[in-house]
Amino acid sequence: MEWLTAFLNDLQLSGPALWHGFTITLKVLVMATIGGILIGTLLALMRLSSIRVLNLFAQGYVNLFRSIPLLLVLMWFYFAVPFFYTALTGNYLTIDTALVSSIVAFMLFEAAYFSEIVRAGIQSIPKGQTAAAYALGMTYGQSMRLIILPQAFRKMTPLLLQQTIILFQDSTMVYAIGLLDFFRTNYVRGDLMALLTQYILFAGLVYFSVSLIATYAVKKLQRRLTV
Repeated sequence: MEWLTAFLNDLQLSGPALWHGFTITLKVLVMATIGGILIGTLLALMRLSSIRVLNLFAQGYVNLFRSIPLLLVLMWFYFAVPFFYTALTGNYLTIDTALVSSIVAFMLFEAAYFSEIVRAGIQSIPKGQTAAAYALGMTYGQSMRLIILPQAFRKMTPLLLQQTIILFQDSTMVYAIGLLDFFRTNYVRGDLMALLTQYILFAGLVYFSVSLIATYAVKKLQRRLTV
């Protein structure tokens, strides 16, 4: 059991580094989720628009990002974000390139999936709701903002949260561009050759526990929201 004692001792000493890595993971998760839902909602409205140009753009966007691997998208933006930032501002990107690239990549990638959830939620609302809003003198924007979207988001909240859990699990891919998130922090510290397996198992246990608890909470919320 010497390996277990050594692992626990090193784990205690690595607490600050692990916490820092976990905060990076949470930062990517929260910002990508918020941005992804906002962009996804916009894309969903474009998909449902009667303006053909907007409809085709949103459809092409969704099909593109749902047809390419997430890892490839991360690599694209890792090189693209600093390039475009320098081209537009004339200055070099001084903040963490890997972090910014990860957030942008996840945000735009997940927007394609969030948009389909939002679109399905909007289409699930009876058309009579829209007709009633128009009868009250509301515009399309007012009816969508005050009547349709609040009801749609109530229905699709569990699905949005489930997609967020998937995003949390997929966030481990940022190791490919060198970002020190929680997963990568687990195997770059300590005696790598001796304790690599234990670190990977520990990281897997943490991700499994968080995902399991979150999934249970989503199912409980879904039962409460079900009419």
